[in-house]
Amino acid sequence: MAQRAPLRIDDQLCFALYSASRAMTKAYGPLLEPLGLTYPQYVTMLVLWEQDDLSVTEIGERLALDSGTLTPLLKRLEQEGFVQRKRSEADERVVRIQLTARGRTLQKKAVDVPADLACRAGFDVGDARKRAALVALKDELTALAQRLRERE
Repeated sequence: MAQRAPLRIDDQLCFALYSASRAMTKAYGPLLEPLGLTYPQYVTMLVLWEQDDLSVTEIGERLALDSGTLTPLLKRLEQEGFVQRKRSEADERVVRIQLTARGRTLQKKAVDVPADLACRAGFDVGDARKRAALVALKDELTALAQRLRERE
């Protein structure tokens, strides 16, 4: 039996993750479009819905994004009326991001997005075993990311 070549793209974990990530982001498109959000804007809003009034640096750390990527995204969210950017009174070099009333209202409209996405991905969130499989997959990917960050 012939040995498989070690550099086949279909055998690479990195490519499987990359491909899944692109497919996931694309699947979010139709769910987020009615909300007026892109996927990067959505995950930013998730962070702010979890904890409001964060600095740009804190949001960037949470999302693993640099300020060069995050700043234009936050400006767009501000233009849409979902957040407001304010200089910190304690240190005006620090820009803090706060949800507006419109941003808080958007959270109520987005509440079904995670379950809708899970269904698109073939996970029946009403089935306890499928829900557990989804949580296990998320936990394994989170642990993988953490292990890789620890080795940077």
